[in-house]
Amino acid sequence: MSRVLVVDDDAAIRTVVAQALRRAGHDVQTAETLAQLDRMLATRVPDVLITDVILPDGDGIARAQEIGERLPQLPVIILSAQNTLTTAVRAAEVGAYEYLPKPFDLDDLTRAVAGALARGAVMPQPEAGEDPALPLIGRSPAMQDVYRIIARVLSNDLTVLISGESGTGKELVARAIHDLGARRAAPFVAINMAAIPRELIEAELFGHERGAFTGAAVRNAGRFEQAAGGTLFLDEIGDMPMEAQTRLLRVLQSGEFTTVGGARAMRADVRVVAATNRDLTTQVASGQFREDLFYRLNVVPIALPALRERRQDIPLLARHFLESAAAQGLPRRQLSDAAQAALTAHDWPGNVRELENLMRRLAVLARDELIDAATIRDLLGAPGGAGEAADPGIAEAVRHLVERIARERPDALDDGSLYDRVIGEVERPLIAVMLARHGGNQLRAARALGLNRNTLRKRLDTLGISTRTDE
Repeated sequence: MSRVLVVDDDAAIRTVVAQALRRAGHDVQTAETLAQLDRMLATRVPDVLITDVILPDGDGIARAQEIGERLPQLPVIILSAQNTLTTAVRAAEVGAYEYLPKPFDLDDLTRAVAGALARGAVMPQPEAGEDPALPLIGRSPAMQDVYRIIARVLSNDLTVLISGESGTGKELVARAIHDLGARRAAPFVAINMAAIPRELIEAELFGHERGAFTGAAVRNAGRFEQAAGGTLFLDEIGDMPMEAQTRLLRVLQSGEFTTVGGARAMRADVRVVAATNRDLTTQVASGQFREDLFYRLNVVPIALPALRERRQDIPLLARHFLESAAAQGLPRRQLSDAAQAALTAHDWPGNVRELENLMRRLAVLARDELIDAATIRDLLGAPGGAGEAADPGIAEAVRHLVERIARERPDALDDGSLYDRVIGEVERPLIAVMLARHGGNQLRAARALGLNRNTLRKRLDTLGISTRTDE
């Protein structure tokens, strides 16, 4: 029978963890301080050690590192209520087998213990260094999953594909992987594939020789060469044209590239991190993205949650952005409880970027130091406020429409018909309103809509809208 030692100063956690592990067939002993842990280790070494981070007489992670140096074969599982990227990274740095944020699922814990027993401690120990200012903020379960994946890729050069809506912080994740990993002393080079003309993408990525094409007056180093030894971040990879996809695939397969107009092969000594706000699996199915390139990039997938999927992080992020604004010289502001509730209730179509913009706007425009809910609602409802391009009522109506279609016809989200369905739903009331506005006169309604009369007639027949005789 395997022996598991659980160290936590919370009696309730010790009890439920011990019961779950005993049901799974393990011999469990518990301790509530590091001093008790040391006494137990002096008599018998367990097969697995589970320890909290914060204990009455010290730091559980620091002690886990000391124990790991003495007993390198002892798997350690770290528990933490701090739930930050810093904690996840520290757990990885000391060689912890697993990191579980509180509250955790007991099934996840028992699986982690079984895995630790089967394989031993497998997380490598990257070289310890100073803890940088980490850009990712959030303690929600969704962000904990992200932190755990980041911690696991720091000690290797596996290619990472980050997916998520615009404004969720994909570049921040890429920078965290670089800044915390072994390549942090080398360059971090980012390139937005959607911002480069199609004909220049290969030259931007791989560089070009003098005279390679019209206007190439001097040799130019591409992003692969600029990022040598470091990390190359390919943002909006879903917008990459097919011909450039083929060239990128060859580089990822061979580890070498040549400049445009060049003949000498150069080693691609970079870690590639890609990001997209598109569904690449759909693009693969439609032939817009190479399947083999997708699998080359999607070695370690990281799915970033939308802000509406991690609402408990919104007040924390909002306070952080207000503090950042104050540090940059803007007036210091605070949020009332009601204001935080109003922020949390908003759906944030622009995600974290939209929230940051709103906080900066509040720092400048708010009349009082303490921001109330009415001020939040006023700015969220203002045309163009907080980065929203459309009336919030329209945006909300479209969101509900898509959710209804997803419930009633889930296949419509993948079969290419969604755009026409949504436009059709909007088109019917639009035409009806304009016909009513012009007394049923199709000619005037067509002019107001920017359509010719025959097109309007066809749309009326298709949509089944009846009208009275033209004037």
